[in-house]
Amino acid sequence: MRRTPSGLAVPGPSRRSLLRGAGGTAALAAAGLPLLSACGGSGSAADPKTLTLGSNASDAVPKKAFAEIYAAFKKRSGITVQVNTKDHNTFQEQINSYLQGTPDDVFNWFAGYRMQFFAAKGLATPLNDVWKKIEGNFPEAMKALSKGADGNYYFVPVTTYPWAIFYRKSVFRQHGYQVPTSWDGFVALCKQMKKDGLVPIAFGDKDAWPAMGTFDQINFRLNGYDFHVQLMAGKASWTDPKVKAVFDHWTEILPYHQDGAMGRTWQDAAQTLVSKKAGMYLLGSFVAQQFTNKADVEDLDFFAFPEINSAYGQETVEAPTDGFMVSKAPKNKKGAFKLLEYLGSPEAEQLYLKFDPSVVAASTKADTSSYTTLQKKAFDMISGAKNLTQFMDRDSRPDFTATVMQPSLQKFVQNPKGVDGLLASVERQKKTIFASS
Repeated sequence: MRRTPSGLAVPGPSRRSLLRGAGGTAALAAAGLPLLSACGGSGSAADPKTLTLGSNASDAVPKKAFAEIYAAFKKRSGITVQVNTKDHNTFQEQINSYLQGTPDDVFNWFAGYRMQFFAAKGLATPLNDVWKKIEGNFPEAMKALSKGADGNYYFVPVTTYPWAIFYRKSVFRQHGYQVPTSWDGFVALCKQMKKDGLVPIAFGDKDAWPAMGTFDQINFRLNGYDFHVQLMAGKASWTDPKVKAVFDHWTEILPYHQDGAMGRTWQDAAQTLVSKKAGMYLLGSFVAQQFTNKADVEDLDFFAFPEINSAYGQETVEAPTDGFMVSKAPKNKKGAFKLLEYLGSPEAEQLYLKFDPSVVAASTKADTSSYTTLQKKAFDMISGAKNLTQFMDRDSRPDFTATVMQPSLQKFVQNPKGVDGLLASVERQKKTIFASS
């Protein structure tokens, strides 16, 4: 995830990067870019009162927020956290080689498949002992996001945010619109908005990632969480009729999406919601960044993507989650575990949110009294979900999503015909990519 100067969490091209191995690292070195490596010498890292941490929190707001957490941790434990901060995008690009080398004791990372990928490669330390102390702070869905494929915990979540359909309350009041809870109701609302001269669904896919969010919503609403996870993990086929049905539903609402999406960023699309030219916008809660006027912010609201299949209802929420992991052979394992226990506490999360109000706490025990109305609603949506997904590029291999899914979904958006051939191509490429190490 990259962050804007205001510190708001924003999924964008910088987090849609390939995991590069030794070859990518060599290329970066040749280009003169700084390489990601552990901080401190072996002596300091072995000191029980010092531990090292590889951080992707390179922007001012998250960097400040985490610095406050580490300072509070030192007061509690006497342990100093030596932070090795790298540019967020560089961190992601070099993470594979970094973890296979001599990484820091602890490092920032993402929940779900992105975590499981490295856990399965033996590049992370199981955190079951940590979770015995913090498990009461988190809902079941958040616990599931923190487990590897082997059933062990490898991740401690700190912050999260939901994807949903955002709208202006005043626009809905003006036209007498009701929040739809079913697919038919959603389609009917789109038709009515178009008749009323509005763009029903704001949309910009210039950076190639927003369309992945639309696919995710329709897929887990139609086919359920388990199938969605299997598909993202490369274990289900993209030529399965269930996937074709996703695109059939998408085709039904595509005419109500904003035209010219390939030439529009998500920020530009958001401005049509701000100006009341669009009725709805499917995106993460970071869309609120574009609402700079206080009255406009208070007019912003959202609802969960409508039910398609009654067997699954609205039980799944897309909620990208950030947190921490411990490397495979930490020099100060005891100190690392103490830090993660603290990071998994409501106290640490509340301290973070004091400096960065753009996200919500992953813990259900965190104090929400200072939350805005939108934050409270986001928190309730996430904590009440049966299942949580992470977004396509986190729930699947990043090389697959970047090189296959992003261009494939853009082709579909530009021309929804020929889906069978498109999915056959995706499946062929998936087999090749997932067969590689």
